[in-house]
Amino acid sequence: MKTTSIPPSPSPPLPPPSLSAAPEVTLPAVLTTPAARYNGTRVNWRGLATLCSRESRRFLSIAGQTVIGPVVSALLFLAIFTFALGRSGIGPLGFSYTAFLIPGLVMMSVMQNAFANTSSSLMTAKFQGNIVDLLMPPLGPAEILVGLVTGGVVRGLVVAAVAFLALSAFQPLGLAHPLVAFWFALMASVLLGLLGVLSGLWAERWEQAAVITNFVIVPLSFLSGTFYSVSSLPDNWRWLAFWNPFFYMVDGFRYGVLGVHESSLRTGVVLLLAANFALFFALWLLMRRHWRLWD
Repeated sequence: MKTTSIPPSPSPPLPPPSLSAAPEVTLPAVLTTPAARYNGTRVNWRGLATLCSRESRRFLSIAGQTVIGPVVSALLFLAIFTFALGRSGIGPLGFSYTAFLIPGLVMMSVMQNAFANTSSSLMTAKFQGNIVDLLMPPLGPAEILVGLVTGGVVRGLVVAAVAFLALSAFQPLGLAHPLVAFWFALMASVLLGLLGVLSGLWAERWEQAAVITNFVIVPLSFLSGTFYSVSSLPDNWRWLAFWNPFFYMVDGFRYGVLGVHESSLRTGVVLLLAANFALFFALWLLMRRHWRLWD
């Protein structure tokens, strides 16, 4: 007897996969809440540390130009002024002229190099077209500003330490007030770093940046009591020194090294703090608007 096999009934189609069964993907908070990153409620610490490290490594990679060069210039100033004016025994404020000159030369190197680091970093990024590498990462304007200024501060303090050691080889000096000397060097580096950012934002050509350096930074640093005592100036010129904020940096640092000063240290402390906070806030507002960053 012939049997007929019954084909198996087809299995019902499988239901489409449920969307609820998909594995849950958790994104970092820095990607899901971008607004919180820019309104000051969150800080991208990793990005900030990376930017600070990049700005510091940028000048350390060419230390012969950014560190050794300023130290050699300070040594040349010391040799020239010592040979010309430092052979008469007691100099300004009861110290030898060499001892009086060294703190001013160190602070002058700090100011010029902290300014140059932030200014050149921002100008190079603008003119080479890689400013987008700074603006596209998840960094707010305050974080970018802190990262840029940190590079200037590190360069200023490194130059200060190397210059002080090199100059002290010719005139051994201690630190009468180490914390005071460090504080004024730090505040000077911050202020000049902020001014360098302002110069980098404003300048549209390298010639404009050179104008700020040659006609603002260098004259103010040379006329800040670096090479002379302000008390030796005529009365009708002395008041100009007290309107120069760079004078308070030099005078405060000289007090930290030698233990003498020509101005009110309290005035210098308040003035530098106020200038740093005001300039930081102004630059934060400008960077929020990307002022001249795309030029």
